[in-house]
Amino acid sequence: MNIRKAKREDVISIVRLLADDILVKQREDYRIPLPHAYYQAFEKINTDPNQELMVVENKQNMVIGTLQLSLIPYLTYQGGLRAQIEAVRIAKEHRGQGLGKELFVWAIQRARERGAHVLQLTTDKKRPEAVRFYESLGFKASHEGMKLHF
Repeated sequence: MNIRKAKREDVISIVRLLADDILVKQREDYRIPLPHAYYQAFEKINTDPNQELMVVENKQNMVIGTLQLSLIPYLTYQGGLRAQIEAVRIAKEHRGQGLGKELFVWAIQRARERGAHVLQLTTDKKRPEAVRFYESLGFKASHEGMKLHF
């Protein structure tokens, strides 16, 4: 397994991973050619020093996982830095092999290296197995998350 920064040519594989999920299938538009909006988003992420879009490659250099680590500077905690994990996916056929844990070990270490004092994530309440996985990594359900979709 290799964890590396995503490249433009990885966007198709990343969107395929994101779209291959029962809870988000309706909001993603995975087709070939991929809509240009995904490439525009990639460029914004790729040029932002507070964003790290990562991929997991197998031994055949195929993208089989992804994660986005965002660093959020803010005034509380005396000008602290908060890290947030989003869009975590491991291809279905590669789950249960410890790849997700390795990816999170990388993300936790990277957040520390970047100076974050906390690493947070949200998960859908319809994913109890994800909650158990995150708890096994030391995450605590310390707050109630809320969203306002536009």
